[in-house]
Amino acid sequence: MEKILTSLGLGPKEQKIYTLILERAKIAPATLSRLSGINRTTVYSVLKELLGKGLVIEDLGGKTLYYSPAPAESIARIIEQEKKKLTEREGVYTQLQEFLKTLPGSKHFSIPKIRFVEGSDIEKYLYEATPRWNESSLQNNPTWWGYQDHDFVEKYRDWIVWFWDQAPEPINLKLFSNDSEIESQMAGEQIDRREVRFWDGDNDFTGSQWIVGAYIIMIVTSQKPAYLVEIHDSVMAHNMREVFKRMWR
Repeated sequence: MEKILTSLGLGPKEQKIYTLILERAKIAPATLSRLSGINRTTVYSVLKELLGKGLVIEDLGGKTLYYSPAPAESIARIIEQEKKKLTEREGVYTQLQEFLKTLPGSKHFSIPKIRFVEGSDIEKYLYEATPRWNESSLQNNPTWWGYQDHDFVEKYRDWIVWFWDQAPEPINLKLFSNDSEIESQMAGEQIDRREVRFWDGDNDFTGSQWIVGAYIIMIVTSQKPAYLVEIHDSVMAHNMREVFKRMWR
């Protein structure tokens, strides 16, 4: 009984009063106060709560006010009322859910999420995250933009080859990279959708950054400890993508 009453949301005092009403079948507030050790003012307050929940009924037929448990058929009506309330609340929550789904896509509202991946876990994470990145890319912009340290290519060439074996159309890549032997070798792979331009600058890149759909991915492998940082922020990704588009032109 205690477990049932707790599930119904009854507190300790409500449980004590209701249990006494169940045991006595018909009982006055004064008696409830004496048996429970709860002052009479609080007893009346608890009885009002139990009445509101439909668990007890008042007997106003005599000079003395008595309380009794609500009959089984009354509980059945409560069940139907609760079902109706639940259905109504479900409809409201469904409307709220649909509204919230529209927010992340707004250009004026973004909830950034950040993940940090340590060096030993980077390769595994690349394989695990690729489907999610590709999906976001197809939804926002099919081109992976950014720049890349050639050290990344040396360490994760197998992942790059695997990526292009499974990358769906029309995903493509436009990156700036360091003029290096490994990039010349990658050119021999003849991956049509992977376009790399050598960075015409005084210093080489020492890290990689990709703009993929609603993601910004930053990777440092040329120093220890290596790390990957993934930022899921549609607003920042959009703005940075526009910068790389202009640089590419």
